Amino acid sequence: MARKKRYNVAVVGATGAVGTEMLRVLEARRFPVGKIRLLASERSEGRRLSFNGSLYRVEPLDTRAFDEIDLALFSAGAIRALEFAPEALRRGAIVVDNSSAFRLENDVPLIVPEVNPHALDRHHGLIANPNCSAIIMLVALKPLHDAARITRIRVSTYQSVSGAGARAMWQLYEETKHALRQFEVRSSKFEVHPKLRTSRFKLPTGLPQQIAFNLIPQVDVFLENRYTREEMKLVHETRKILEEPRLPISATCVRVPVFVAHSEAIWIETERSLSANEARRILQRAPGVRVIDEPSRQAYPMPLDAAGRDEVFVGRIRADLSAPMPARPEESRAGGSKGQAGESVRNGLALWVSGDNLRKGAATNAVQIAELVIGKR
Repeated sequence: MARKKRYNVAVVGATGAVGTEMLRVLEARRFPVGKIRLLASERSEGRRLSFNGSLYRVEPLDTRAFDEIDLALFSAGAIRALEFAPEALRRGAIVVDNSSAFRLENDVPLIVPEVNPHALDRHHGLIANPNCSAIIMLVALKPLHDAARITRIRVSTYQSVSGAGARAMWQLYEETKHALRQFEVRSSKFEVHPKLRTSRFKLPTGLPQQIAFNLIPQVDVFLENRYTREEMKLVHETRKILEEPRLPISATCVRVPVFVAHSEAIWIETERSLSANEARRILQRAPGVRVIDEPSRQAYPMPLDAAGRDEVFVGRIRADLSAPMPARPEESRAGGSKGQAGESVRNGLALWVSGDNLRKGAATNAVQIAELVIGKR
């Protein structure tokens, strides 16, 4: 494809939460769009969405929709991606897909621009956007991996309901409203009474359990190994992106009553000892990272900080007290090595991150990939 100043772009799944965010990000980052085509299912046909000050009609997703399209940003789920991405490729478009359909294919690069942009050189027209939790985690971990080589990761995610779609967001809203109405001091339970589900209104069923005033230790379906599919996505995608196929990783993913932005508690072990102060300095210079780490001022990342932002917020950076001490004999006799201000230096760190799952975890990352693609032409 010849180099162009402007590119014809199709957004697939344009009316969904990530699709509408893609339009905002394309506009905010001034992506050189020539023509734009908004595609969605038949039930959204005819809706009008704003882009760069104009209204555009949503068109049905079919094979002809990719005629004269240079770049197709897909956020319509794996089934739609498997059906229509090959057709977009055949018609000459480069595809950036946000679903899980192609992420682990050997010939499909899985890209986080701040982490592995070099992998884009191997693309054959199809590029995968990673899982939102993996993106957020790896923006924070890659600089530390480069500095000290991570040898083990344990992570617990606290994922907002927007990651499960609009129905889950509505479920949180409705359940919260009705739980507050029926709260009684004597029971101390903010519980949505089962009768309300079949009475004059119908709650959506975006999540398997009540989410209002609750946590659900399940994101996606359970697999035979008793981990969920979301947890195993974190394992497999992290290994592929870091090019560390045997890296030990364990994940627990939890759905929390937050509308937008995921948070993660992460524990890493490293080949080289890395003090918290050194890690903090590394992360302060890292692309796409904003460090908020002043415990004395109660300053640390929160979903409220991350929502609507493209940075990954990192804080609570500290030595992992369960990690081994460095194996050098002189340090063992002294009770462990010391960092600045007498801090213990171990072969492990703990940290806390927050990031907007709709933006950096999906839409922004996809647009950044597109920017890399056109920059290489």
